[in-house]
Amino acid sequence: MSAIPFPVPGSPRPAIPRRWRPGIAWLLAPAVLFFAAFYLLPLLDLLRLSIAPGDPAAFYRRVFEVPLYWQSLLRTFGIAAAVAAICAVFGYPTALWLQRARGGWAVALTAAIVLPYFVSVLIRTYGWMVLLGRNGPINKALRGLGLADAPLPLIFNRAAVLVSISAVLLPLMVLTVRASLARADGAAVRAAVAGGAGPLAAFWRVLFPQTLPGLLAGALLVFISALGFFITPSLVGGSADQMFAMHITQQADFLAAGGFLQALAAVLLAVTLAVVAAAGRFLGVEFIWGGARSHASRRASGPPARWRLLLADAVGWPLLRALGRVPGRVGAAVSGGLATVALLASLLPIAVAAAISFSRAAYMTFPPPGFSLRWYARFFSDSAWTEALVTSLAVAALSSLIAVALGTGAALGLVRSRLPGKTAWMTLLVSPLVVPPVVLGLSLYTLFLRADLLGSAAGLAAAHAIGGIPLVLVIVAASLQSADPRQEQAAAVHGASPWQVLRHVTLPAIRPGLLAASFFAFLHSFDDLVLAMFLGGARMTTLPLRLWGNVNYKLDPLPAVVATLEVAAIVACLLAARSARRRARS
Repeated sequence: MSAIPFPVPGSPRPAIPRRWRPGIAWLLAPAVLFFAAFYLLPLLDLLRLSIAPGDPAAFYRRVFEVPLYWQSLLRTFGIAAAVAAICAVFGYPTALWLQRARGGWAVALTAAIVLPYFVSVLIRTYGWMVLLGRNGPINKALRGLGLADAPLPLIFNRAAVLVSISAVLLPLMVLTVRASLARADGAAVRAAVAGGAGPLAAFWRVLFPQTLPGLLAGALLVFISALGFFITPSLVGGSADQMFAMHITQQADFLAAGGFLQALAAVLLAVTLAVVAAAGRFLGVEFIWGGARSHASRRASGPPARWRLLLADAVGWPLLRALGRVPGRVGAAVSGGLATVALLASLLPIAVAAAISFSRAAYMTFPPPGFSLRWYARFFSDSAWTEALVTSLAVAALSSLIAVALGTGAALGLVRSRLPGKTAWMTLLVSPLVVPPVVLGLSLYTLFLRADLLGSAAGLAAAHAIGGIPLVLVIVAASLQSADPRQEQAAAVHGASPWQVLRHVTLPAIRPGLLAASFFAFLHSFDDLVLAMFLGGARMTTLPLRLWGNVNYKLDPLPAVVATLEVAAIVACLLAARSARRRARS
């Protein structure tokens, strides 16, 4: 599960007293040491294994000489770029809707975007398999309306891959653009309208240039995430839609051969890091975690407004002249239509899965021929499913505990100290967000094999914590930036030790952020499939692994039961968190 971008403000804060400052920077060390052992060294070992003895480039030549692999790499680039474009077209209007909504409508729209983001990729893809199937609701609706005489091939093709991946990653785009819209200067837009500019001109010349970095950051995050996809194309794509990461997972049974598989992973990693480096040159590496670029880095690379306004002038004014006679309500209708499609694409797979979970049919079909609780009874009476559930809960609990402890310490070490090179440290600690999971899983396999950690709950929890720590770090760092450090100053001045300040002042002040971080870290581990495939071994089966086997080979309504239970648990947690926040404010 990719991270929701939480902006980390860069405004300076009052200095912390000297007796408090020296004891904080070292809190970064545990997270750095953990990353060195479970993240950096395995990746370096993967690169070492990818170099063939006697002929260092042998495995890499094979990657680019065999058409199957280099064509798959080009195909992956094309699919990722198309997905990023689709998410941009539908995500920007949805973010505008979200930004302009008020009251209960704003809460409903936010829930419609955020809720699907919490649901695992496998479950959402399962919903799309139902929607696009030969007997799915779309084909039935087309035949019912007389638009098709026979079921259309809506699944196992490129269109199904693009639609499904775009729907999965759309919330990431919406939330990134929404954060950019929140930082935009609304007074400038109102001034442009008051000065006589039409709605299209005010949008294109004033608002869009301000939010273009956020749109580009969202597109890049979607592009980078799509590069490592394999679950969705494996389930809804055809033989001509294989993406590069799929070759790594499909050949994972031949890990003992070594070398070539590591070279495939190294190529995917190099491509991903090259895209991140190129994007960082223009947007700053802060786009990875949703932070605003510092003023110093903006000055170092030239004013970003120059190229944004050049785009607006070169492309925008001819477009505005062509559309100048179009009424504003037409633009609003088009924007609203795109946002509606985006919301339906996010919610329909979950709604369909929920309906199927109550079906009395022996296979997944929609609409259900009748309603029954037989599949819920089957789930809770089947020891294989309940054991997988308990295993996932235990691993996720341990993983979130590791991630919260190390991520909170790292956030304190970065925010509440004068450690030099904070951006570099932050980039290192959030870099797992852009490393394809298949690359991380393959790199950890060798380490776990040597340490006899394959099939170990503790080992899998540590592997999940690699992705959980960045989530905790970003959320807690944002909470620390929002907290008033003068309370910490006052406690330190009156004789409190650093530990007392942390325990009685700092942690209570950031408690909501810690709870949110724990929630994200738990879900990140609970929903993971890729790392479990590489590191679970024969001794351990998590719930996503059992779902994967069921979706691939049985296609009964049991995965819909899991989806419904997960959504219900997430909704209950979100409602409880909202209620607690209201009580805290009252």
